[in-house]
Amino acid sequence: MSAEPSPQSPWQAATITRIEKRTPRVTSFWFQPSRPFAHLAGQHVDVRLTAPDGYQARRSYSIASAPGAVVELAIERLDDGEVSPFFHDVAAVGDEIELRGPLGGHFIWEESDGGPILLVGGGSGVVPLMAMVRHRTLRNKAVPVALVFSARVWDEVIFRDELIGLDDRRDGFDLVLTLTREPARRPPDYSRRVDARMMVQAVERLPKAPRLAYVCGSNAFVSAAADALIGAGVPAGIIRTERYGV
Repeated sequence: MSAEPSPQSPWQAATITRIEKRTPRVTSFWFQPSRPFAHLAGQHVDVRLTAPDGYQARRSYSIASAPGAVVELAIERLDDGEVSPFFHDVAAVGDEIELRGPLGGHFIWEESDGGPILLVGGGSGVVPLMAMVRHRTLRNKAVPVALVFSARVWDEVIFRDELIGLDDRRDGFDLVLTLTREPARRPPDYSRRVDARMMVQAVERLPKAPRLAYVCGSNAFVSAAADALIGAGVPAGIIRTERYGV
């Protein structure tokens, strides 16, 4: 299966099958595409909305679901956005939207890539990392994974209950949360921004040096986290990044 589809990957209709609120500003939408859809963990889709007057708005969203599952997009509400307010205020189960993909061939993890892997996400940047975590859980629990997830406050930790549940299994998945605007809630967690010392300790949670490291979030977060990883001794050549926003 190719990780990177043709640039001419066609648009197709997809039906919303389920909606679940994740945080005050993030809601998950599950889609059933009208044609076969095979994605890799870390890929994304383009979504297109068309107004009655013909005006079109497009937005790219990372896929949160593991390969082989119905497509889950965790969409953060942006008050000045053209697409996210539609999903949060208008979209309902049974509605059809247009999507194109899967897209992206660099920021992916396949079972054959092995591990250990270190994941670092900021805010909604955790979404493609969640696809990797779920894929590992379903396909190869022998791969050690450490996830450092930065959020402003406890209530903004996307997929919080699922991630903590996976962490509690003690099967090689290790979760560290770092809250930047309130005290940590769990003993292993932090109350500060990502830094080199935090990355050193994250690497130490793995049984050996990471084979790959993935960083996703805003431009500022990715720059700071990648620098912190390098400062912690992680080789730049194994760090893969994905940025959103301006």
